[in-house]
Amino acid sequence: MPDILAGRQPVLEALRAGRPVNRVLVSQDAGRHSVIAEILYLAQSRRIPVDYVPRVSLDQAAAGASHQGVIAYAGAKEYVTLDDLFEVSRRKGESPLYCVLDGIEDPQNLGAILRTCSATGVHGVVVRSRRAVGLTTAVSKASAGAIEYVPVARVNNIAYAISSLQQQNVWVIGIDGGGENIFSNIDYAAPTAIVIGSEGKGVSDVVRRKCDAVARIPMKGDIHSLNASVAAAIVLYEAYRQRGW
Repeated sequence: MPDILAGRQPVLEALRAGRPVNRVLVSQDAGRHSVIAEILYLAQSRRIPVDYVPRVSLDQAAAGASHQGVIAYAGAKEYVTLDDLFEVSRRKGESPLYCVLDGIEDPQNLGAILRTCSATGVHGVVVRSRRAVGLTTAVSKASAGAIEYVPVARVNNIAYAISSLQQQNVWVIGIDGGGENIFSNIDYAAPTAIVIGSEGKGVSDVVRRKCDAVARIPMKGDIHSLNASVAAAIVLYEAYRQRGW
């Protein structure tokens, strides 16, 4: 089944990234917004059909998502393998940096994490195939197009994936409120995979035991946990800072 990409930025980034797009629908009252103009230019250059339709048609196609006057029918976003992730860092000649997600279920969280990963130079994300959100239309929208640039590997077993990372000399750091280390004291310049747990439950016990170290984000006040995407952003930007990117 094709993905329905709703919104100017998701559609634009899909076209920029060369993702297969079968058709673009633009609202008849979309106006002359600069992003719409670039979408039309890219679609024309790739000979992708563009149809101008009533806004109500977009409302129906987007199924309640905010489409901003444009949607696209695109090929389903493909996952990669762990070996593909290893190749990304090798090709760039950079010390590997990965983000491992242990059961993220909220598409808004996954989308926000992908957006941060793109901004901080992460070479790839690992998600699990069961009891976790995949690369859905909602995730694409929440990522503001970052889904097109961050490779995502889907695995059956996160603990097994961590073992594969460790065999590649990648240091695996779990982020958890009970961690013995402060997250900012970790050396992220070394080959590193940062593990973020699920909403509410955090990092599972079996995954926690597989990590080389577990670190916490210190907090003051009555709330003692952070949204998963916020926690990921804090740690990934520390890694970005240390690497001098």
